Amino acid sequence: MNADHQAVTVIGLGSMGSALASALLDRGHPTTVWNRSADKARPLTDLGARPAATPQEAVAASPLILACVLDYEALHTILDPVTGSLAGKVLVNLTSGSPEQAHEMAAWARSHGADYLDGAIMTTPPGVGSPEMMFLYSGARAVFEAHRPTLAALGDPLYLSDDPGLASLYDAALLGLMWSTMTGWLHGTALVGADKTRATDFTPIAIRWLTAVAGFLTAYAPQVDAGRYPGDDATIDVQIAAIEHLLHAAASRGVDNALPELLKSTMERAKAAGHGSDSFAGVIEVLRKSADDQ
Repeated sequence: MNADHQAVTVIGLGSMGSALASALLDRGHPTTVWNRSADKARPLTDLGARPAATPQEAVAASPLILACVLDYEALHTILDPVTGSLAGKVLVNLTSGSPEQAHEMAAWARSHGADYLDGAIMTTPPGVGSPEMMFLYSGARAVFEAHRPTLAALGDPLYLSDDPGLASLYDAALLGLMWSTMTGWLHGTALVGADKTRATDFTPIAIRWLTAVAGFLTAYAPQVDAGRYPGDDATIDVQIAAIEHLLHAAASRGVDNALPELLKSTMERAKAAGHGSDSFAGVIEVLRKSADDQ
């Protein structure tokens, strides 16, 4: 069989698992599906998927197994009874979890003769199958490269490292970035909305601003790696003064200020630690210190 149409098994048919199976079918991959509730397989069998009656049948059906279930406990419940069928298979685990769980799962797979990739899906189900959407993978590079054409059916496959926990770590970090960004946007939307500006008017300008912010990140990344933060664009001291305008505007309009107060507090801790004349990237020093103190 052509590698571009490799047979695949998908275990777990929630919203995301069903989207994964559908994308594989759309790209012509013979796809076997299994779910604890068999009725969830019916829409996919209508599209040409082959339903497996048991997890053992599902694992035996394909050389490549994609798992996307609720959590690692559920994954072990499904796969522990069928370890005898895993030898020679490739398990791609797209179940959300911690880096530590990914390391444990990689060792578990190896102990049963299976290759292992851990993955993170950086989209919601409607985005699965789009080449614009990132799927992050970590584990053995040779395994990733061998199955890249199949994984590309799901989205843009990005290889991170042979460390199987790194995809999960990136997932957590990127979700934090997403939530912070969306909350900042919502705060700004509430602020301008207090003066009758519609979200649909504010958002195109906010998106254009985020493009500039992305440029700041690119400039600050080498500073973070070097541990030196020349404040030749705008210092933390300047940022502390500037955030007062945001706090005043929000307070005057009855907008909750918990987020900017938290940001100001973090900047002030950086200043107190001697980073007032550094670029904003110097804030990472107090974030790192907080992590070290735990």
